[in-house]
Amino acid sequence: MEHIIKVEKVSQYNDLKGIETQHPLISVFDNSNTKALPNNCRMHLELYAVFLKGGKCGELKYGRNNYDYDDGTMVFIAPGQVIEVNNKDDYQPTGMALLFHPDLIKGTSLGKQISHYSFFSYDSFEALHLSLKEQQIIIDLLHKLEYELSQSIDKHSKSIISNNIELMLNYCVRFYDRQFITRENINTDILSKFENLLKEYFATESVQETGLPSVGYFADCLHLSPNYFGDLIKKETGKTPQEHIQLKLINLAKERIFDTDKSISQIAFELGFRYPQHFNRMFKKNTGYTPNEYRSLN
Repeated sequence: MEHIIKVEKVSQYNDLKGIETQHPLISVFDNSNTKALPNNCRMHLELYAVFLKGGKCGELKYGRNNYDYDDGTMVFIAPGQVIEVNNKDDYQPTGMALLFHPDLIKGTSLGKQISHYSFFSYDSFEALHLSLKEQQIIIDLLHKLEYELSQSIDKHSKSIISNNIELMLNYCVRFYDRQFITRENINTDILSKFENLLKEYFATESVQETGLPSVGYFADCLHLSPNYFGDLIKKETGKTPQEHIQLKLINLAKERIFDTDKSISQIAFELGFRYPQHFNRMFKKNTGYTPNEYRSLN
């Protein structure tokens, strides 16, 4: 049976890696100076984790795929996620790692903003691939954190540490923006598939039974995590997937409203709304007219 390890404290993870705990709420280390994690186990992390991988990753598996990328790949894990460890016997981890407990950033600017870093919920194959210059920026920031942890804890420690983590994550936002741009052809293909999926969804009569589609539904169809899918569509079009879904609904509604053989309630049900009043509110919000007012314009 696969062994499950629950890691709730930074010190627990440090013990697994064979390294000293310098601070109870954060750990920064060079993986090449540590031992490999226990093999053939699943790890339930209650910590934030950021890995800058060197060479072939091998050590971790999260979501659908292994983190098997070349040197300079970053992956992000949020509390509550599960990773798998499945290594060869002679595996030696490389790269750098940052782990911190949610309590570290409570009451800080980072604590208020952490949910906006959507890449903590990306899937493994949606990892961030860094250029050499980008890698050096991240390494420098991790070394600054290492230096701070080597000092005695004082009243400034928490703000300096959290500010440096926030700065690193903000750089990662910039680097992901660059990655979205450099993968324009792939992104355009995903956008095209999304548009086709939207058309297909509302072309079937089953929409009356299945109801309105979620962003997660389309992300799953495209084999992407909801957060990555949402960010990609937003970067490409300036609109969120939810806004695209609503736009499609409005355009279909405008076409069908002029069919006076059907009531507004019938049209709402055909589009997947459980309650006509929800359809009326959405239509008014997007067009400035109620469905009946729009129908009278004809």
